[in-house]
Amino acid sequence: MRRALCAGLLGLAVATAGLSAHAQSRCADYIPQPKPQNTGRDIVGADLDTIVERGWIDIVLYEDFPPWSYEKAGKPAGVDVDIGALVAEALGVKPRFRLVAAGENLQADLRNWVWKGPVVGGRVGNLMMHVPYDSDFACRVEQVVFTGQYATERVAIAYSKAAYPDEKPVPAYFRYDTVGVENDSIADFYLTAFPGGQLNKNMRRYPSTAAAMEGLAKGEVMAVMAPRAQLEAGLNDGLAVHEPPLPGFAVGSWVVGVATHFSYRGLSYAVDDAIAAALTDGRIPEIFAAHGLTFEPAPYR
Repeated sequence: MRRALCAGLLGLAVATAGLSAHAQSRCADYIPQPKPQNTGRDIVGADLDTIVERGWIDIVLYEDFPPWSYEKAGKPAGVDVDIGALVAEALGVKPRFRLVAAGENLQADLRNWVWKGPVVGGRVGNLMMHVPYDSDFACRVEQVVFTGQYATERVAIAYSKAAYPDEKPVPAYFRYDTVGVENDSIADFYLTAFPGGQLNKNMRRYPSTAAAMEGLAKGEVMAVMAPRAQLEAGLNDGLAVHEPPLPGFAVGSWVVGVATHFSYRGLSYAVDDAIAAALTDGRIPEIFAAHGLTFEPAPYR
């Protein structure tokens, strides 16, 4: 199953590949798109006043994406659900969460769930959580406001303490040692492309990072490579996580935030203020701690 992070980050990497070589400044090589006309038929979503008046905000999250967003006992759960609830509380409204499948890339997700709507079924939301942020990419998607950056995520390696009692594994170790990855994930592509395909014979592909971590706990592999939070969600006493250098990795870390429709700046400002307040007073770090995750703030705050 395609995962939200893979779709988002691979789309981001493709969209921004080679920019440093061709652009001397942010988006200097980009020709702006024609602006959508501000007519009734073109504007979708809802402004802040409408949301407050009706008493609820529609928040879109990725499905099957623990520990960020997933279904538990028939209800949405996870870090992004808790942060979304904080935002709704700050606006004085109730949150209504929708779990959606990730598309082919981040641009498709933003088109479907933030500014236009899917071709068949579904509708845009007022707010989309867990959107990877990149400055160059942001000015290429003019229909979206990227705001409320609340954390930094990194690719890491989980490993068996018994398999590595003295040293922590790095990618080069997987020339000889087994490693699990989520199929078609960013870690899968990175290790597959390791010079000369040296690691392929020792790679074990799983349908999800959670399944890979279960395989690690059972001794099927010696390590798992994936985003740090997803690894930490599957830890037990016999496992550990570290963040080694990842040579040649174009997208080894990224900032996550929220996205809103470009027409509703008042909403984007209010959401950003709510997240900034929750970062300052410690409520967002507390959410990460409650889920057993490492919190690293976004560098832009």
